[in-house]
Amino acid sequence: MTESTSKTIVIDPVTRIEGHGKVVVELDDNHNVVDAKLHVVEFRGYERFIQGHPYWEAPVLMQRICGICFVSHHLAGAKALDDMIGVGPASGTALTPTAVKMRRLGHYAQMLQSHVTAYFYLVVPEMLFGIDAAPEQRNFIGLIEANPELVKRVVRLRKWGQEVIEAVFGKRMHGISSVPGGVNKCLTAADVERFLHGDDGLPSIDQVIDDAQLGLQMFHDFHDAHRAQVDRFATVPALNMCLVDDAGNVDYYDGHLRVVDGNREVVREFDYRDYLAHFSERVEQWSYMKFPYLTDLGPDAGSVRVGPLARMNVTDTLPTPLAAEALQRFHAYTDGSANSMTLHTNWARTIEIIHAAEVVRDLLNDPDIVAGDLVVSPGEHAWVGEGVGVVEAPRGTLVHHYRADRGGNVTFANLIVATTQNNHVLNETVRSVAEDYLGGQAEITEGMMNAIEVGIRAYDPCLSCATHALGQMPLSVSLVDSRGHVVDHRVR
Repeated sequence: MTESTSKTIVIDPVTRIEGHGKVVVELDDNHNVVDAKLHVVEFRGYERFIQGHPYWEAPVLMQRICGICFVSHHLAGAKALDDMIGVGPASGTALTPTAVKMRRLGHYAQMLQSHVTAYFYLVVPEMLFGIDAAPEQRNFIGLIEANPELVKRVVRLRKWGQEVIEAVFGKRMHGISSVPGGVNKCLTAADVERFLHGDDGLPSIDQVIDDAQLGLQMFHDFHDAHRAQVDRFATVPALNMCLVDDAGNVDYYDGHLRVVDGNREVVREFDYRDYLAHFSERVEQWSYMKFPYLTDLGPDAGSVRVGPLARMNVTDTLPTPLAAEALQRFHAYTDGSANSMTLHTNWARTIEIIHAAEVVRDLLNDPDIVAGDLVVSPGEHAWVGEGVGVVEAPRGTLVHHYRADRGGNVTFANLIVATTQNNHVLNETVRSVAEDYLGGQAEITEGMMNAIEVGIRAYDPCLSCATHALGQMPLSVSLVDSRGHVVDHRVR
């Protein structure tokens, strides 16, 4: 019998993402890719931590799972509590216009600053310098050196979004304003004046919208120059899911869940409170992250993509003019079919940056955010004891589900974050990139390793739902044969 000489490549950790994960690529004797997996090797445990706490603490405590999209966790939790106390569409008792618009304002401000961080800080350096560029150049510091004026505008844009978040939620990180049945504050007239017209440290809303269009133009320029590379990089078909309004267009704060196929035909639409009736989750021994899927379609056919690319695939239009125009070009590129090109996620992300800025502008001009009732009280017997809250986080659909006893203490909590929804398509992306860049290769190169990370970073995954990992992280990659001999080794 001939002894196998198959090899394994390990990328550990994957860099410039939130949390810790590794990639393992298995090659056969001819260096062809046999399998490739994204291993998530962190354990979260927040669903257990919250048990026994008073239900009203959930949105404040659970948002600490993340340092960048905490607003989404805060709002998904708040919506679950609304449901739990008998307030909201299901009960017929609606939140006040001021409460809804304040929550939306903070939510879209977060969408703006989070997408700006993911796109300009983590993705653009590779667009400008190339996948194969030296690591010491291919980062945000390299971007500062290459184009300081661009970076000034990007930092200003992100700071503006953070300032709006602080004004809405009471803190720049881990806010406290959303309470069961509403919010505990509205904006002041001075707040509105500052964000609309700017001050010494902040731009006006017109400047913000102008800066928000930078990313889209950069993507178009890059795409025009590297069309084949961008379009062929990990084309991964999948179902697409997001929240939609009554017209069937994306709504980032509320609505019902819609799933569309590659022809953008609706295959499922349902009240998000019924998600357990539609989704199951499988587990694998090699990852702490579960694999959700539509139960009746099975683990492979029923897996969904969520996030910017999925949202732009689902929605026909957007309610703001600049973003709607950009979306038309996006749909036209695939002749109206769903877009499965992984790097086009960055295209979708830039459209959402513009849309978020336009929505924030419209809300800042709405008088309800400076006056009106903040909280609605449920009826005497309205307590339900169970609630589900869903929002579109920057990375995609986020589910919070709580139960509490009659004493008001949490007895159950379940979170399905966007990266969990994307788990299957993320692994398919890793495999696709590995086949294209590693297949048939016997030597590890910097560009080879980074290509896999580029595919992962397109999803801006939050593996631990912690904070963005910026700067240099260690990466050790070994090529090991079946006898355990190190054939090649690279460290950075």
